Amino acid sequence: MISENSYAVPMIYNSIPPKSTPLTVTVPGSKSITNRALLLATLAEGTSMLRGALFSDDSRHFLKCIQDLGFGTFADEESRTVRIRGEGGRIPRREAGQYVGSAGTAARFLTAYLGLSHGIYHMDASEQMRRRPMAPLLDSLKELGCEIRYDEGGSKGHFPFTLHGRGFQKDHISVNIDSSSQFLSALLIVSCLSERDFTTRIEGSHGMAYIDMTRKMMEQFGVRTEKCGERAFLTKAGQQYRPLEYRIEPDVSAACYFYAMSPLLGIPVLVSHVHFDSLQGDVAFIRILEKVGCTAQDTPDGILVSPPAKGSFPGVSVDMSACSDQAITLAAIAPFAEDPTVITGIGHIRYQESDRIAAIAAQLSRMGIRCIEGDSSLTIYPGTPGPCQVETYDDHRMAMGFSLIGLRSPGIVIRDPGCCRKTFENYFEVLDHAAKSLLNKDF
Repeated sequence: MISENSYAVPMIYNSIPPKSTPLTVTVPGSKSITNRALLLATLAEGTSMLRGALFSDDSRHFLKCIQDLGFGTFADEESRTVRIRGEGGRIPRREAGQYVGSAGTAARFLTAYLGLSHGIYHMDASEQMRRRPMAPLLDSLKELGCEIRYDEGGSKGHFPFTLHGRGFQKDHISVNIDSSSQFLSALLIVSCLSERDFTTRIEGSHGMAYIDMTRKMMEQFGVRTEKCGERAFLTKAGQQYRPLEYRIEPDVSAACYFYAMSPLLGIPVLVSHVHFDSLQGDVAFIRILEKVGCTAQDTPDGILVSPPAKGSFPGVSVDMSACSDQAITLAAIAPFAEDPTVITGIGHIRYQESDRIAAIAAQLSRMGIRCIEGDSSLTIYPGTPGPCQVETYDDHRMAMGFSLIGLRSPGIVIRDPGCCRKTFENYFEVLDHAAKSLLNKDF
């Protein structure tokens, strides 16, 4: 039951009839892959066609920014395709304004691209994105020769600001990724625009699965980076991105909410076209589900996750640095485990759309679930969640993840369900459809 301001989650646990076939769900294209492909296509020399693209608030902001820079584009939301005419690293407009909304990938990737080009670009963002960190990337750009001017009344290291790019003035840089791996991804993607071999050194270690995705996609479009020990990457000069017809994978982050229903509700779940060879690091969440007793089989139609044979499932202690977007998902099913669940390696999620560690702890506590909050960890104890109006903090992952609790405990209402427009705008319609198909009836 969806309204503009809330979504009452249907409690379906114990009402699901025996079902021989798995719940089968289709999710939209990957946000992470879509936004990387949008940027890579602009850097290529020629026209790329992106198929299976995600259309959401984030990707629409990214696409609008590209259009405002003068790149030729054609988008068809119905067929989920985007055609982009790349200019081989040249930006058609040497001066432009850019509004990235709340899209972290657009914020970081475009800032690096424009800051290392030749032109003047005014950058602004939503109030939410204005609070998120940008300083590590901006410090690196400044060291490389970019002039950065902050708006009067603004905060240093945050939006809004103006970039005056003069290209690459050095052949190496260091960047700290403790608060976001996107800083490193952004610099790697544009590193081939340097006229000299370019070395990017890493401080911190967060989010290396996303760096692997970035490097693989760069290579697919024609540019290779080489590892220099454990803490640096080398991009050799003279490489050029090539235009592609590129198929975007389904969003594994979105798929994981449905896979989590397997131990939660005791049902088999298949998400179409999701496979273990995915570029996306969140596929590691399925391995966490195996630790709680699920089985996972990669079939031609997609990964099939089946529930634990004994019905209940144990708590786990797991480092989720490789799939931190799913910390909320695991936290949502943790109260129903037999033992405490310990989630570590997630300090950086305090700097995302919300302080996610604090948000998880606050909302579980409101439901009567004991939850201990550490600097970079959470410990969640078994219990029975009570009725609750869940505050989502304008964070799409809080809304989607905490909806799982309501499938098993009555009285869970999600506030501001529309925040899911950021990545999965019809999530609650898909969730309703899944619930109805499990019950074999309407509600």
